[in-house]
Amino acid sequence: MKWEHALKDYQLYLKIERGLSENSIDNYSRDVNKLIRYLEENKISTSPIAISAETIKQFIYEIAKEVNARSQSRIISGLRSFFSYLVFEDYRKDNPLELIEAPKIGRKLPDTLSEEEIDSIISAIDLSKPEGERNRAILETLYGCGLRVSELISLKLSDLFFEEGFIKVTGKGDKQRFVPIVDTTKKYINIYKNEIRPHIPIQSGFEDTLFLNRRGKQLTRAMIFTIVKQLAEKIGLKKKISPHTFRHSFATHLLQNDADLRSIQLMLGHESITTTEIYVHVDKSHLTKVVEMYHPRK
Repeated sequence: MKWEHALKDYQLYLKIERGLSENSIDNYSRDVNKLIRYLEENKISTSPIAISAETIKQFIYEIAKEVNARSQSRIISGLRSFFSYLVFEDYRKDNPLELIEAPKIGRKLPDTLSEEEIDSIISAIDLSKPEGERNRAILETLYGCGLRVSELISLKLSDLFFEEGFIKVTGKGDKQRFVPIVDTTKKYINIYKNEIRPHIPIQSGFEDTLFLNRRGKQLTRAMIFTIVKQLAEKIGLKKKISPHTFRHSFATHLLQNDADLRSIQLMLGHESITTTEIYVHVDKSHLTKVVEMYHPRK
């Protein structure tokens, strides 16, 4: 079995069996491609079925010189998944990464913005330009609904259920959830939707896409990153932020205002509550409030 055939089969498995998004499939594939490049560069002739644990250990030793512990851990996890698939399909009898441990890494706490910083960023948008209203609606939606970038750019007009007070969000693995939407966010989406969007020459296939670029097509992830980066620079913000920072801020601010973790988990679309629990570490004052409110010896 050749590497390219094994990788293609694996990608189909990730898409069809596991229902992963294109971004996730690309990430998993990147890890396998790193191993393939290492074998080619070092003229090591072996197949996915025959490669030994020793060869993979040497590969990991080499990449450890170039990337940090978190990246090493991700690559090891990606390769372990690839070889688990080969075992599952009976191509191999063992997983060569079974006894290879990933480096110990601490849990990285997400960066957040204060309410004042979010207000400053949104206030810095130039509303004299048509894309200004769109950009304001985008940031209000990222923060007001706690969306991932991929969820934001794929939002449809048909996903807006404003009368019921919800939007329908398509998350990782095409899983759908309904997220409450506040009046402020509804207001700015409506301004863009009713006053700006009708004047854009919409391309075929994007008639239902909510946020459009000037050519009438769906925005890219890179464009959202650029919008956020330029606004942060404009107000002289020292923090390194991304669109995801608005999602983290959404969760942290809800927690600070006594929202329960289970509700935050459902709104963020986290499969496991342990992923949501990271926000408790960001705002430890929440733990103090819980003890003061509920402990019998308070």
